[in-house]
Amino acid sequence: MSEVLYSAHPSLIRSRPLATVLTLLLLVGGSLLFLKGEQALPPELTLPGLDDLVLRLLGLLLFVFALFRLVGWWLASLSDRLEISADEILWSHGLLSKHYTEISMNAVRTVHVSQSLLQRILNAGDLTIYTSGDLPELVVRGLPDPGRIRALIRSPVRE
Repeated sequence: MSEVLYSAHPSLIRSRPLATVLTLLLLVGGSLLFLKGEQALPPELTLPGLDDLVLRLLGLLLFVFALFRLVGWWLASLSDRLEISADEILWSHGLLSKHYTEISMNAVRTVHVSQSLLQRILNAGDLTIYTSGDLPELVVRGLPDPGRIRALIRSPVRE
């Protein structure tokens, strides 16, 4: 295999920007509710039949749920990697069991990059690579610097 021109993991915040921010807020809110109990809520939001222990348990459940969600997304993004060299594209996926997809640069017919407004702001995008046939060979979400990826794949000069 020749020299690696590009190597990156999909970014957690770039793949799921709104979900990551909302889950972080849920993590902070759950920890605040767990630590402060009834004191974390304004007096007009407290319900007469709601015990402080129930609020703390609810805060703990929210915290644990958000933490598992973020750790799961983080591990999933770390276990994926896209590498581009002059003659092939290698996509590896998986943490405990690995799956590899190798695509020869000569087989690539179409490279499609899509970016939402938020992805454009974050310099991220979704990459779809087509070879022969109607179905995409590879679809990757949330990669950093998608314009550079497209330029590397479509580059006419390959060593």
